[in-house]
Amino acid sequence: MKLHKKLFSVIVAFIPIIFLIASIIWKPLYTYDSLLCDRIYTTMDGISPKIKIIAVDEETLEAYGIFQKWSREKTADLIEMLYKDETKAPALTALDFLFIDNGNAQADARLAEACAGRENIIVASNLVYRGTTEQSEYGGMYYNKWNVDSVEKPYEELSKVVQSGYTNAYIAEDGCIRYTKLTEQYQDVLIPSFAWLMYETYEKQQGGEIVKPTTTANGQVTFFYSGKVGEFPHFSMKSVMDGTVPIEEFKDCIVLIGAYAPGFQDAYTTSAEKGNPMYGVEIQANILQALMERKTAVPLSGGTYLLVSGIVMYLFFLLARKQKLFSAIAEACILIFLHFLTGKVLSGRGYTIPQIYFAGIMAVGVICMIGEKYCAEIIRRKRVLSTFKKYVAPQVVDQLAKDNNFKTRIEGEKREVAVLFVDLRDFTALSESLAPEQVVKILNEYLALTTSCILKNNGMLDKFIGDATMAVFNAPVSQEDYVYQAVHTAIDMQKEAEKLTVGLEKQFDKKVSFGIGIHCGEAVIGNIGCEFRMDYTAIGDTVNTAARLESRAGAGDILISEAVYREVKDRVDAEAVGEMELKGKSRRIMVYRVLGIKEEN
Repeated sequence: MKLHKKLFSVIVAFIPIIFLIASIIWKPLYTYDSLLCDRIYTTMDGISPKIKIIAVDEETLEAYGIFQKWSREKTADLIEMLYKDETKAPALTALDFLFIDNGNAQADARLAEACAGRENIIVASNLVYRGTTEQSEYGGMYYNKWNVDSVEKPYEELSKVVQSGYTNAYIAEDGCIRYTKLTEQYQDVLIPSFAWLMYETYEKQQGGEIVKPTTTANGQVTFFYSGKVGEFPHFSMKSVMDGTVPIEEFKDCIVLIGAYAPGFQDAYTTSAEKGNPMYGVEIQANILQALMERKTAVPLSGGTYLLVSGIVMYLFFLLARKQKLFSAIAEACILIFLHFLTGKVLSGRGYTIPQIYFAGIMAVGVICMIGEKYCAEIIRRKRVLSTFKKYVAPQVVDQLAKDNNFKTRIEGEKREVAVLFVDLRDFTALSESLAPEQVVKILNEYLALTTSCILKNNGMLDKFIGDATMAVFNAPVSQEDYVYQAVHTAIDMQKEAEKLTVGLEKQFDKKVSFGIGIHCGEAVIGNIGCEFRMDYTAIGDTVNTAARLESRAGAGDILISEAVYREVKDRVDAEAVGEMELKGKSRRIMVYRVLGIKEEN
């Protein structure tokens, strides 16, 4: 027996390792892990004063018009202003715009002339990727999605006098930009990225050391942001052109000139600040600073990570089951914290590790241990509740779970209740004119509406009958003022129906309306059905009368019996409809139409 227990402990300790391996391979929680890693690894420790942005912003566009209609002479004027006095000139100027096609010959020549003779001017280019099937070095075939099909460079006259680097945005699976590619191979030529070319050119000019970060097998590298949206110093191009911002502001700086207005559609979600898109020129500034400050990283080898973290996890789960629960929880918390801390330290050394899987598996494992220690009580309670769940509505089970003294009445009981029926009017005709998926959508929205109104007023959702809904008030436990709650539910439904009708009319050009009937009185409440299927429900004349009232209700009508009216007449406005003959009733009954809730004096 002891041998079996030890073997069981060994096997159980291996289960978390299997989950860890599967998580690292398939990354099922990539989005959440990325979000957590962004928080842990990114340190907004300040932007570099050497990097500044001249922004083609709303102010500039308002002054000079739509950018696409600009003459390139405007850009040439800006370049000439920046370099008019070499003692006050930027160390590097990078144009984050694609000047690909030839435009006005005079303007094209003017821009090329303004840039000529300056090795410190960089212009954007663009890579065109097109996947292709290729043969690997081992002889197998694979699909290479990173195949560069072509390069969109600046027009020929400009290309001859400037350097260019590609500005492609590399978007991760969760829609964020957190990695880039520094170089790409195209027809045996190594093409630099915009940010890498800025960094390399600047370091050469300053006599600094050029350090190319380690990249993944496909050339990617994660970079850590230094500034959030708008934190890099940015100056309106108009303000620079009209002299409001002195040229001295950019002396010896790296100046990026780029789009800074929504109309350019050059804004992306980033790991620095989700929900607040960042312009492409700011992203390039962040990549540049990351290269300058060695704030880049690649994932740690999966084998290394699994070996170390797997051993730690295995030893914990092997030993923790023998310890007291509090000690095991404390140790798990310490290990999770140390895992976070290790990731933080490694990120400063150029490596990243996933975070959510280790923490999540440890947390789930501890929860499982808590469950194991209290399983006897939990199983006993679960058996009682699961047995009753087969027969009653979910909210009844919830009440049972909260009330240990609640007595289940399997055999049934007689109880004073209020019963509400609500039904869609002309739904059959409506469904014949719509597509099946539209019918289902309308029906689901309607049932969701009726359900929310019932539960809000403490009613019990008894059942759905096609496009009708039945609710019972004052069961399975006693409620105060249950008749008024039933009427209030109907009024809530009527109000919400108006909103639903407006929405559906916009979507499908169709209207829907409700008919509601309410009656109160004695009914039999209990589990009704057979061995295979039982429902906790109400039966009797009270239920039948409520159903008949609903069938007589017109579109938007709430019909109540005289018995209901007597209970609520002091708080509800209602008008007499008159005596009605209802199917199955030997006598006509007095019926009232509800108009609304009376205002309090």
